[in-house]
Amino acid sequence: MRVFTKTGRGLQIAGPVLMALAIAGLASCSSLPPKSTETPLREQTLLDADWLFRLGDGSQTEIISASYDDKQWERVHLPHDYVLEGSYSFTNEGKHAYLPLQVAWYRKHFFVPQADEGKVLHLEFGGIYRDSQVWLNGQFLGRHPSGYTGFYYDIAKAARCGAENIIAVRVDPRGFEGHWYEGGGIYRHVYLTDMAPLHVAPWGTYAISEVPNGDEGASAEAKLTLRTMVKNDGAVPAQCQVVSRIMGPGGKLLTTLGDELRVGSDDQQEVVQHAVLQHPRLWSLQSPQLYQLHTTILQDGRPVDSTKTTFGIRTIRFDADKGFFLNGQHIEIQGAANHQDFAGVGIAVPDSLQPWRVKRLKEMGCNGWRTAHNPPDASLLDACDRLGMLVMEENRHLGDSYLGHSPTGTSYTNLSDLAFMVQRDRNHPSVIMWSLCNEEGLRGKREGARIFSAMTEVVHRFDKTRPITCAINGSWLTNGINDEDLIGVNYHARDYDAIHRANPHRPMFGSEAANNKMTRGQYISDRTNGWVSCYNLSDEGWVPVVTRPSMAGSYTWTGFDYKGEPNPYGWPDVSNNTGLMDVCGFPKDKYYYFESQWSDRPMVHLMPDRWNWPGQEGQSIRVIAFSNARQVELSLNGQSLGIKTMPPHGHLEWEVPYQPGRLLAKGYKDGKVVAAETLETTGAPKRILLSSDRKTLHADGQDAVVVSVSIVDAQGRVVRAADNRVCFQLTGGARILGVGNGNPSDHDPDKAHERNAFNGQCMAIVQSGTVPEVLRLTATSPGLTSASMTFRSR
Repeated sequence: MRVFTKTGRGLQIAGPVLMALAIAGLASCSSLPPKSTETPLREQTLLDADWLFRLGDGSQTEIISASYDDKQWERVHLPHDYVLEGSYSFTNEGKHAYLPLQVAWYRKHFFVPQADEGKVLHLEFGGIYRDSQVWLNGQFLGRHPSGYTGFYYDIAKAARCGAENIIAVRVDPRGFEGHWYEGGGIYRHVYLTDMAPLHVAPWGTYAISEVPNGDEGASAEAKLTLRTMVKNDGAVPAQCQVVSRIMGPGGKLLTTLGDELRVGSDDQQEVVQHAVLQHPRLWSLQSPQLYQLHTTILQDGRPVDSTKTTFGIRTIRFDADKGFFLNGQHIEIQGAANHQDFAGVGIAVPDSLQPWRVKRLKEMGCNGWRTAHNPPDASLLDACDRLGMLVMEENRHLGDSYLGHSPTGTSYTNLSDLAFMVQRDRNHPSVIMWSLCNEEGLRGKREGARIFSAMTEVVHRFDKTRPITCAINGSWLTNGINDEDLIGVNYHARDYDAIHRANPHRPMFGSEAANNKMTRGQYISDRTNGWVSCYNLSDEGWVPVVTRPSMAGSYTWTGFDYKGEPNPYGWPDVSNNTGLMDVCGFPKDKYYYFESQWSDRPMVHLMPDRWNWPGQEGQSIRVIAFSNARQVELSLNGQSLGIKTMPPHGHLEWEVPYQPGRLLAKGYKDGKVVAAETLETTGAPKRILLSSDRKTLHADGQDAVVVSVSIVDAQGRVVRAADNRVCFQLTGGARILGVGNGNPSDHDPDKAHERNAFNGQCMAIVQSGTVPEVLRLTATSPGLTSASMTFRSR
């Protein structure tokens, strides 16, 4: 029997159920109240603090025992990447940054309340790299081979309620899955979730939106389909009500839906609900509006479980001739592929650094993020949702292989990693496509096509609203993988037209493009130091895309440098040279080329990034200007060197006889100056300058902020040749999480309190403690005036 009445405003809760929700605090727009014995709703506890860590293997029987003496183990805070703490050596695997890969163990002592007796208890791991084995109180919970997908164990039978419990985790990163730095350790969050036997299943809510005529830009209404999977871990069948409340972007309750459901013991059932929203606020790049679905399970009229799911309302469409459309508006995908690691932290990236990285790309006009080549941390997708970024989300492997690439004979009977990715991330409006693999050797074979077909079936089981693609670097016109919804092409711009002619009704995009190596601030290639000249510039990756209307856009390789896969030279490089920015997020010159192509904000940038060339007086310096202005004028010490018209999708060049002084570029549009940049000959290094995008942190032990360091002269100008050693001191209960400088061949440790500047810059990451207080970071260097920055932890 339904307990809900229908009104003109949608399905509304009636009588006793409304009263029960109101008593539990669930019928208002406010947040859920704390858990109590009267409303036993789920509670999620973060278990990141106070883990014990030991590098190296040992006796499994002893380590998993509750009586094992772990007092001498190192105390660590999650997320944690212990491989980053090793020493670089030429004898180690180069693709993995020449760092040693060793087995390690973690242990954690934690208390489970007596009140959790009889509840479902999930021990949830966001990600462990890799091949983890987990024990609780000496009882084996399971093994998870993947380093990129989350997983959980039901620990209700193994847990001791009202007593201390001990988790033991063995990690083995040696069987790497990719050919880049993959780190090692428990590098994503760990949670303990307790809930009633009758509850929403993990990743069990799915909000599907349809905007009639949305592809034509109309948004009079949105049709919502809400799918909720309810699980019953109880011993007897359960009758329940599923209540779904839709909250608008401003937090206002828009409508409430409800249905009754009967779920058998140790079973699960799905309920499907429908609603219509008038004049929805669409998710877009400029205005990424987000809704929330509040789901409550009621049993015997009382709420027993609740979840919140963020979602967006938007339309996406790929056209074989015209490209990509968002809400009916044509959008050129101006994207960048990115691995998950970052300077100072490796793969253990704090949640708060994800929006920082997304913003760095958006500042240059970038609107897309490819998760190369694996499902990302959920916090990255949250950031892309909030800030407006088009995500190409990528699965790690073709089929069931964990061997880097899927060899002949790869099975595809257990596609649980793929199923996890789609179920966890299908509510994110930022995700516009599923990429099932990257540059697989089986791509051109029938065997690869069979595996891809089986994977497609899994994706469609959980989501049919997004196109399926893969990143392919050959064999498009073979009997291999050739039935994807969206053709992804890695490089091979010369083949775009032939592929389009052979597939005239299938959309296409550059899944990987513009792989140009350069090292920030270097203008002569130096193999000994592993540096590549920034004059190694090419527009060959972008021009073939933007000049073809049939191409939906591309994801350039890469947004940031990343550890491992050091190219083009290998040792002594320990990180890659292909980013638009270095590993710290400092822009390289090619960043500004793409900004000139992707951004509407008037800009002009000069390359090289300095005007200090002692001993080269009178010699010609190649000067390049990137700008989105129509014309650019260059002058030296007040003397004009001429005005030139910017070619479409290109740049301008001058040969300038060097003399110290002031080099000035002015960008003109309709005869007016719209942008300018100046390079001046700087003096000697004089002082340190600190900067950060914010000075307030949450006192949660998790929040982190990047502090950029510049070495400047007496006039405050960055001295690009400076390599001074900078030492950091931090007062208060916070910690310096790591340091970096963007030098791909710097072998100093990231986990340190000091770092050399590289071409005038370096950085430190400050992470808050758990006590509200004032934090003060001080940077010193011999012979330089020190600098301090104050943060308030709240």
